[in-house]
Amino acid sequence: MDKLLLLIMAASGLSAVSSAAGRQYYFVYDRKNFTEAQRYCREKDGDLATVDNMEVMKILNNTANLDNMFYSKNSYRAWIGLYDDHVLNPWRWSLSDTSFYKPGETEFRRWAHGRPDAGYSYKVYTAMGYDGLWYDNSCDISCYPVCADVRGSDVTFVFIDTKMTWTEAQSYCRDRHTDVASVRNMTENQKVQAMIPAGVNWVWIGLFRDSWKWSDGSHSSFSFWKNGQPDNKNGNETCVAADFSQSGAWEGWPCDVERAFICYGPGEC
Repeated sequence: MDKLLLLIMAASGLSAVSSAAGRQYYFVYDRKNFTEAQRYCREKDGDLATVDNMEVMKILNNTANLDNMFYSKNSYRAWIGLYDDHVLNPWRWSLSDTSFYKPGETEFRRWAHGRPDAGYSYKVYTAMGYDGLWYDNSCDISCYPVCADVRGSDVTFVFIDTKMTWTEAQSYCRDRHTDVASVRNMTENQKVQAMIPAGVNWVWIGLFRDSWKWSDGSHSSFSFWKNGQPDNKNGNETCVAADFSQSGAWEGWPCDVERAFICYGPGEC
């Protein structure tokens, strides 16, 4: 990545960061809700900021003016362009190689009754129960994973006798095998179910929901969530603010809260 350069603009209420590629990031301290902030940035030929790597995050931390952000409890936060588009409910498999799936196999599901639970958008990872049915769970749950060794369209499932979170399971399976197990049909569902030891309630499989979207439509998978986030305990914490009292770590917040915000664009806001 091009080296980022720091630029402080002589403009009231604004500061900016620019990259060698020409993109500039602007802090705007005039508080707005997420939709108003998005509209403001777009009117300036930009959008709410996409943060796609840690270097950008470090520069934003160095640029944020905490004095301009302080106005009440839970201040020092600014909107970025990330939001939860959970209405689309985009469940997909961790193993994304399309040659592994026959037509319709990526849509195979064995959800338990009432699952996935639409009222809890933080339940984004899938575990298979001892009953062979599937349950959506949150990021802080630890389960035994089932990994997959894939050769062409053939697969061997491997039960891992260590509990871990889903994201830890994904890293483990990708490092030592091919990926977390995709379950393409009822036969494979029965194979994975048969591997679940007595007394084990759930095992991780590779289905997950990635409903977090960037305002500008980019597809960066970089994240910098605060510990325990996103949790969306109240069901409406679907817009993301960076907490600059905590190194810019991200939190989910109701979108109607008014905050400072960060735009990016080709020129001055």
